[in-house]
Amino acid sequence: MHEPTLSETAQAILDYLRRNPEAQDTLEGIVQWWLPEQRFTPRVATIKEALQELIDAEFISEHRGKDTQVSYRITTLGLREADAKLSGNSDAPPGRLHRNR
Repeated sequence: MHEPTLSETAQAILDYLRRNPEAQDTLEGIVQWWLPEQRFTPRVATIKEALQELIDAEFISEHRGKDTQVSYRITTLGLREADAKLSGNSDAPPGRLHRNR
């Protein structure tokens, strides 16, 4: 079976969030619910790296709850980028996340 790359994993997370813009979940929830829905099973380490890349690009944000659990959700910029990729209007190089400044 193909081991998903970091870029593929980040894109799968963005794709899920584009379809579910109100979604917010922990790493465990992303592993259990978001990616299996897409028949996508990267290693947890790859998912962590992809989440950090998406945070660095400001496509998703992380929030620490009162219970100290960290959850992730899409930002306005991330939603615009995901929509732009879907319509083919993104200027992001394939396989590379970046933030338009």
